[in-house]
Amino acid sequence: MLDFRIHTFLCVCRHMNYTRAAAELHITQPAVSQHIRYLEREYGAKLFSYKGKHLQLTQAGHILWNAATAISHDDTLLKEHLHDLQQHNRSLSFGVTPTAGMGILDKLSLILKQNGDMNLYMEIADADKLLQSLDKGTIDFAIVESSFDQGHYDSLLFSTEPIVAVCSDGYDTPDEMTLADLMHHRLIIRERHAGVRRILERKLAEKGYTLEHFPSRYEVGSLSAVKGLACRDCGIAFLYEKSVQKELAEGRLRRIAITDFSVMHAFSFLWRKGSMYRALFTQIYDQLKD
Repeated sequence: MLDFRIHTFLCVCRHMNYTRAAAELHITQPAVSQHIRYLEREYGAKLFSYKGKHLQLTQAGHILWNAATAISHDDTLLKEHLHDLQQHNRSLSFGVTPTAGMGILDKLSLILKQNGDMNLYMEIADADKLLQSLDKGTIDFAIVESSFDQGHYDSLLFSTEPIVAVCSDGYDTPDEMTLADLMHHRLIIRERHAGVRRILERKLAEKGYTLEHFPSRYEVGSLSAVKGLACRDCGIAFLYEKSVQKELAEGRLRRIAITDFSVMHAFSFLWRKGSMYRALFTQIYDQLKD
């Protein structure tokens, strides 16, 4: 069980403001300051400093935040396990990006069928939101395709997936072209924070291109909308091959080979660094991985 002053420390880290932390904890601001001073004496290091009027963590504060976050999450998970033990059931709480979620449904369904008493919470969101949920302890692990701070999370390679260019069968473009030829066509892309868009932008930059080189772009906020527009002759989309397997098999989409451009990207299975539940997460990883 975490010392109550650690909870105060984590609350200050969330708000980077003593007054707002005190309001959330329903204690006075002097009490918050007292808790932080106690921890600084206990660990022999300054935890916060001010840059102008803005509160920020020191290097020692960052180290304590990382360790305390992992311990806080483990404490929450332990309580869940003890509660499940009393109720004679199990819980699985994790997050996935939309593409990763589609890729694990078959394996996940097998796990659920084999464990009829299991409670499931699966959050589907962009990687940034999932990392926030991990830090808050609302999920136990996540599967994401974007980069992350390896100092804060332990991870395993989950899969490496190709991103392919697709369009409808009736869209006026050849089955094979160069990247320069591609720039004459309309592009259908996800919203700015979507992982597949970030990856595409980075790979295009390596070739000296940006999204601005396309004559026109449709930007939409969901994977299904991107596929829907591509299926209706509206342009070319770059999507994970796994996410369009059904549409390709049914002939609603066709793959375009870009002769001088290819994109592969890794999906990572990750959890808070230092967690005592590493063995459990590794076991779940083995069950979910293809």
